[in-house]
Amino acid sequence: MKLHTYFRSSAAYRVRIALHLKGLTAEQIPVHLLNHGGEQLGEAFGALNPQHLLPVLEDGDLVLTQSVAIVEYLDELHPAVPLLPLDAAGRARVRSLALAIACDIHPLNNLRVLKYLEKELHITPEQKSAWYRHWVGTGLAALETRLAQDAATGAFCHGDAPTLADCCLVPQLYNARRFGCDLALYPTLERIAAACEALPAFAAARPEAQADAQ
Repeated sequence: MKLHTYFRSSAAYRVRIALHLKGLTAEQIPVHLLNHGGEQLGEAFGALNPQHLLPVLEDGDLVLTQSVAIVEYLDELHPAVPLLPLDAAGRARVRSLALAIACDIHPLNNLRVLKYLEKELHITPEQKSAWYRHWVGTGLAALETRLAQDAATGAFCHGDAPTLADCCLVPQLYNARRFGCDLALYPTLERIAAACEALPAFAAARPEAQADAQ
């Protein structure tokens, strides 16, 4: 397997966590999102993923995009250390939590959106940071309420083992810290993230631990 990744890409970070949790190895192919205007925008990468987004997983002749789909593919192909519960209600809950991050929080604040706000709409760096903190704060507050009030929440987002939801949560909180968000407002999220980050699989997936970290 080959994983096209960037050390600070939240979406690629999710997949790296899943690979490590499952004890799987993928050759990591760095795609720098800033160098030369963004290597992901080049013709060669566009042939691999017309969306020009990371991550991309190659497994033989199969080319997969979208981090949540990739993690679910790995989970089905390598069911040891499952990242989705066995029951339908549990799977729906975990997917709901994961998608609240991957579909509602992250897209409003990823690199291409922030670059557009700055370069095309000419907002100031302060306004860009305010945009980020507003939308991340809105999403994390809702997630905090859900997890704090739900008996299905355990040491992790769902029960006492990491799931797809945790694979999404930890990278989002990592990014929020980079932008100066006050995570003390979300004690349940911080508690879960701390439990995750204490595990070797999460530590190995951290941006700082990647070969392309700069």
